[in-house]
Amino acid sequence: MHAFEVLADPVRRRILELLAPGEMASGEVVEVIGAEFGITQAAVSQHLKVLRESGFATVRAEAQRRLYSVDAAGLQAVDAWIGRFRNFWEPKLDALATEIARGKRERRNAPITKRGGKRA
Repeated sequence: MHAFEVLADPVRRRILELLAPGEMASGEVVEVIGAEFGITQAAVSQHLKVLRESGFATVRAEAQRRLYSVDAAGLQAVDAWIGRFRNFWEPKLDALATEIARGKRERRNAPITKRGGKRA
C-alpha cells in the first residue's frame, strides 16, 4: 500500500497521533480509537497491522502486551517526497516570518500614549 493511501485513512492518522509521544499498548489504542470512531477491536487491529506492514509503526511484545510505537522510516519516506515541493511554500513562510518580526518590532518601538496606556 502506498504511503499516502495509508495516511489517507483518518483512523490510521489518529493512531499515529496517539503513538507520537511514545509507546502505547494495543489495548489502550483500541480503547481510544473504539470510543472516537465507534469501531471494533478487530478493526483497530487491522489498522495497526496496516501501519506496521507499511513501515509507519513497530510493535514489540512485553509479556502478554503488544506495545506499538511510530516507525520513523514511513514518515521519512513521506517527508522525502514532500520535500521535493518545499520550494513552493518555504519562500512564502520566510516572508511571513519577516512580516511578523517587523510587526513585533514596530509595536515594541511605538510610542505609548498618555490615554489608557495604549500605544499609538
